[in-house]
Amino acid sequence: MAGSQGPLVLGPMLRYIGETDATVWVETAEPGVVTVKADGREWRAPTFSVMGHHYALVVVDGLAPGDELPYAVRFGDVVVWPLADSRFPPPRIRTIDRSRPTRLLFGSCRTSVPHDREGNSSNGVDALRALALALADGEEAWPDVVAFLGDQVYADATSEAMRDFIAERRDITQPPGEEIKDYEEYAHLYGLAWSDEAIRWLLSTLPSCMIFDDHDIRDDWNTSWTWQEEINQTSWWHERLMGGLSAYWVYQHLGNLPPAELARDEVYAQVLAAGSGDGAEGSGIDLTEPVFDLSRRVDRHPEVYRWSYRRELGDCRLVVVDSRAARVLDPDRRSMLDPDEMAWLDEQLTGDVEHLFIGTSLPFLLPPGLHDFEAIDEVLAQGAHGRLVAAAAERARQTIDLEHWAAFNEGFAEVFDMVIDVARGNRGRAPSTVLFLSGDVHNSYVAEVTDAAARHGAQSRIVQAVCSPIRNPMPRVVRVLMSAFARSLVRPMHFIAARSRRVPDPAFPWLVTDGPWFDNCLAEATIQGPDVAIVWRGGEVRDGDDLHPVLTTVGAVRIPGGLDDGARAGESAADGRPTVAR
Repeated sequence: MAGSQGPLVLGPMLRYIGETDATVWVETAEPGVVTVKADGREWRAPTFSVMGHHYALVVVDGLAPGDELPYAVRFGDVVVWPLADSRFPPPRIRTIDRSRPTRLLFGSCRTSVPHDREGNSSNGVDALRALALALADGEEAWPDVVAFLGDQVYADATSEAMRDFIAERRDITQPPGEEIKDYEEYAHLYGLAWSDEAIRWLLSTLPSCMIFDDHDIRDDWNTSWTWQEEINQTSWWHERLMGGLSAYWVYQHLGNLPPAELARDEVYAQVLAAGSGDGAEGSGIDLTEPVFDLSRRVDRHPEVYRWSYRRELGDCRLVVVDSRAARVLDPDRRSMLDPDEMAWLDEQLTGDVEHLFIGTSLPFLLPPGLHDFEAIDEVLAQGAHGRLVAAAAERARQTIDLEHWAAFNEGFAEVFDMVIDVARGNRGRAPSTVLFLSGDVHNSYVAEVTDAAARHGAQSRIVQAVCSPIRNPMPRVVRVLMSAFARSLVRPMHFIAARSRRVPDPAFPWLVTDGPWFDNCLAEATIQGPDVAIVWRGGEVRDGDDLHPVLTTVGAVRIPGGLDDGARAGESAADGRPTVAR
C-alpha cells in the first residue's frame, strides 16, 4: 500500500478545524484504538473498517480559540506520528481565532506522479508540495485551512505506479483497462496522492476540506441524461461508481464534517454507537455494507444524502456546494442542483458575515465568451434545431466538457438570484464580498459582476476566483482558446447568443478582470478587514534541484470590499481598469 509505514498506513490528516475542536483522520494496518495527544491531554477513537481497510477519525475537543498545540498520534501503545526521523517541524493543531485575519488556501486538479525531473517535465511542479516545503522552512505565513475543490485523484487517468498496481491484480486488457475499477484500487490511488513525505507532513498540520469533481469518479460524470444512459450500459460502471463514492465518503467527506454533524451522520453514527463513552471500545466495526448501501441509494436518489457542507472561519463563512452528484439531468428541467440541495443552499446564503465564500468545483462565472458558448450548446443539445444538431451538440458537450453552470441555466439563474439577494442586504447585513471559489478549468482568473451597485442595488462585490490546476497543466493549444473566450471572443459569442430567443441572457453581467494564468498554482485568500487579497503561487525548479522547488508568485489581486451606488461602476475590482459590459 502506498504510504504504509508500519501500523500507520496513511495520515494523520488534520481535517475539520473550529474555534474549540478539530478532527484527525488516519488509516491503519489493523483494527485498534487511535489516540491523539496534545497539551497533556488525550482523545481516542476506535477504528472502523471498509473492504478490509481500517480507519479512525479522532474528535479533539475542549480547545480554546487560537490554540497552537503540537500533537502526536498513538496506535495502541506505539507512537506512530510524528515519525522519529522526520525532518519536518512537529505537527500542530491550530484552532480558528476571530482576532486573526483568515487565510484560506484553495485550488483543484492535482495528479499523483513522482516529483523528479521526469514528473516535473510531464506534469509541472506540484504547487502544493512547493508550498509545503516553504511552510516547513518558515518562509510563509501559516494558513488557517486549505479547500481542495475537486480532482484530488484521477480515477480515469492513472499514473505509471497506479497502472503497475492494477496490472498486478487484474487483466488490464478488459474494461475498464488502466482506469480505476473498485474500492481497493481507489484506496491505493489515495495512498499515492497523499504519501509523499512533504505532502503527508503538510496534511497532518494544515486543516483541509474537500469536495469531489468529475475525475474523482470519471471525466464528464453526470454531464447529461445521454451520458448517464451510455455509461450505465457498460459492464464496469456500477462497481466503479460504488467504489468511488464509498472511498470518497471515507477518505474525503468524513473530515469535512464538524463533530456535531458527525454524530448525526447516518453511517458514522454506527461507529459512535459501537464505542463506549470515551470512544475507546468497539474498534473494528465493519462499515462496508452501510457505506456501500449509502452509495447505492445516493446513485438512485441523490436527495437521500448531502455532500455539501459549511465551515465557519472567524468572521467569514465557507459554503461548499456539491455540483456533481446532486444534478437534475432530465432534459426538460436540467439543473446543477436538485430541489433539496437548492433549498439547503438557499438557507446557507445569508449575510451578517464579513465575507461569504461559496466553494463550487465548477466556476460559477466562466469567462463570458465560454459561458455563452455553453449556453448555446445546451439549447442545441435540447433539440431546438432538430435531432441531428442535438446529437452533434451532445457530442461536443461530452468531448470538450461543456457542462458547467452555464449548461444548467435554470439552476444558474436561481443561485444568482440568491446571491444578489444577499449582496443587496436582504438576508442580513450585506457582506463586503460574496466570493465564489472554484477550480476545474485548468486556468486561473478573477471575474466580477459589473455595475453591481448602480444596476443591481448590490452592497457587496460579487466575484469569482478560480485556481486550477495544482498540478495538471493545460495543453498550450487549449490555452490560446481559453484566453480568447476571456477576451477577444466575448463580443462575438454574445452576438451569436443574443440572436436566439432560446439562449438565456444572464441578468447580471460580469467580466474577467484578471488572468487567465495557466501555471500550476495554489491560491491563498487573505482577509484584510473588508478587503480580500488573493495570491496564486506555484513552484519553480532552480539549479536542477527538482525535489526542492522554490515558491513563486503567479498572480495577485486585491479585491476592495463593499460597494456604494457609484463605486467603480464598470471597473475592475483588481486595478480600476475600464471594462466592457457583455
